[in-house]
Amino acid sequence: MRPRATIDTSVRRPGWPGAAHHDVVSDSRILACARSALGSRGVDWQAWTTLAVVVAMVVALARNVASPDVVLTAGLTLLVTAGLVPLERAFAGFANEGLLSVGALFVVAAGVRATGGLDLLLRRVLGRPRGSRGALLRMMLPVSAVSAFVNNTPLVAMMVPVVLDWSRRCRIAASHLLLPLSYASILGGTCTLVGTSTNLVVYGLARRREPELDLGMFDIAVLGLPTLLVGIAYVVLAAPRLLRDRAGPEASVTRPREYTVAMRVEPDAAVVGQSIEEAGLRHLPGLYLVEIERDGEVLAAVGPETRLRGGDVLLFVGVVDSVVDLRRIRGLVPATDQVDKLAVPRPSRRLLEAVVGQGSELTGRSVRDLQFRTRYGAAIIAVHRDGERVGGKVGDIVLRAGDVLLLEAPPGFLPRWRNDRAFALITEVEGGAPPRHERGWLALAILAAMVALSALGILPLLVAALLAVAAMLATGCLGRQEAWRAVDLPILVTIGSAFGVGAALEHTGAAAALGRALVELAAPLGPVATLAAIYLATTLLTELISNNAAAALMFPLAAEAGQAAGIGLVPVSLVIMMAASASFSTPIGYQTNLMVYGPGGYRFSDFLRVGIPLQLLLAVVAVGVAAAIWL
Repeated sequence: MRPRATIDTSVRRPGWPGAAHHDVVSDSRILACARSALGSRGVDWQAWTTLAVVVAMVVALARNVASPDVVLTAGLTLLVTAGLVPLERAFAGFANEGLLSVGALFVVAAGVRATGGLDLLLRRVLGRPRGSRGALLRMMLPVSAVSAFVNNTPLVAMMVPVVLDWSRRCRIAASHLLLPLSYASILGGTCTLVGTSTNLVVYGLARRREPELDLGMFDIAVLGLPTLLVGIAYVVLAAPRLLRDRAGPEASVTRPREYTVAMRVEPDAAVVGQSIEEAGLRHLPGLYLVEIERDGEVLAAVGPETRLRGGDVLLFVGVVDSVVDLRRIRGLVPATDQVDKLAVPRPSRRLLEAVVGQGSELTGRSVRDLQFRTRYGAAIIAVHRDGERVGGKVGDIVLRAGDVLLLEAPPGFLPRWRNDRAFALITEVEGGAPPRHERGWLALAILAAMVALSALGILPLLVAALLAVAAMLATGCLGRQEAWRAVDLPILVTIGSAFGVGAALEHTGAAAALGRALVELAAPLGPVATLAAIYLATTLLTELISNNAAAALMFPLAAEAGQAAGIGLVPVSLVIMMAASASFSTPIGYQTNLMVYGPGGYRFSDFLRVGIPLQLLLAVVAVGVAAAIWL
């Protein structure tokens, strides 16, 4: 078997803001292991078998045979069974600091969302663009700027739910925005030396080879800034045409249930005095405002310029997801007085759907006569019947078997009544808990503190994220059950399995053989071709293994090839930095790509269609600029 290459992340370079939370390689073992992996020219059956398994996985993902977590777990199992990767290396990814950080960040993001903090970000930063291209610019520019100084993993973890909500409100498919979100975070990280851990990995290796070499914080920007600008321009112009409207896991059925819901504007609400348009009530997807009841009069023709007043009762018609959106708007509460009489505080309540059972004692009687709130401790907000919404006052509705009741209820309602004959089925609406608006700024402060502690190098990202989780729970920004539900296990399994597959490619020498073959093929063609081969080999490896490992494996080979072609170590190092982060063509090549894969409803072909042209375009830009300056 091939010797395995390892990365030591114990040594960190002080003196840069944010440097301490990025991994830096300065241990001599990495050079020895990389040279050992690269030194042997033969490629044995183990490397070929590993490559065959990886190709089979790519085909399975491209054909959408199964979900990414299933495909990668199955492939990793095959590799372990065949003895192509040691057991401890195969599953070490599941204890990886980065993966655990992602898990904690899911909970932190849920805390910000549960308090309505995301709505503050949504309105003040992203605004309301008129089309997909405007939305891409509004999102990619600030994300790439922040990513130049902040680890892109927490940034994307925070932004995914923001972009999902934003896309729904702007009526833009989430699949048009989430992949560009990942790309923007990757591109931004190439503009500073601390923008990604890969840059510091390469810098550490270069300093070991030439101790007098010194790179400043923004030296890489000579390549990073042109690629960033070209990359954003490409995505803004091409992505709306190349990315298809994909239905994410939250996609509704063909004929979703619609409810008629009355919401009351509280006297001290922030929306008082605002127009329907300004309050954000005009563009909620799947929802429209039918009428406003004001001082005993009904305003049937409600235009976008109509100003809201305290005490207004707004009658909406829409799907349940849109009802959830309404409940997130501060100052809007259900208009039924039964909700006001519930004993449980509003932030603790849940939104449920309950189906009236056949032969239920609820049938044939009106909601008022049943004294539903007194009997069940819950309030009926709306009723759906036989594929149609039921209008009129809730208290006057006579219930029938099969009616779907939209309920606001305490947390104990579901376990207490789920087996009662009155209801055929009870389900909780995802995200149906009313936002804890009074803790919105507190949740944002916790988020900001987490980012600052990590970016300034005071604490590792994982420790900062775990402290943020504890703070969210301790301050009541998030409940314990909500925290558990926030953890996206399929994404974590996918990331952990991807680490194991990458370890197999390193362990068998398959990754090193691929890189060596490309560079040796281009060496006789001159220094520009050599630089291009270094870039292409590195970017190919980073699609298969982790970007840090790709950079570490390629650096000794690239340095030797560059010296033979008369290329200095600085351009070689910067090209490797750029190429190791240029993972755009597969979801498994970069952690942030995996994080948007599921929520965006993407297929493997989406990454190929958008990413391959981007990868080739940026290769031309990076190599061209490097050649123009140094060759």
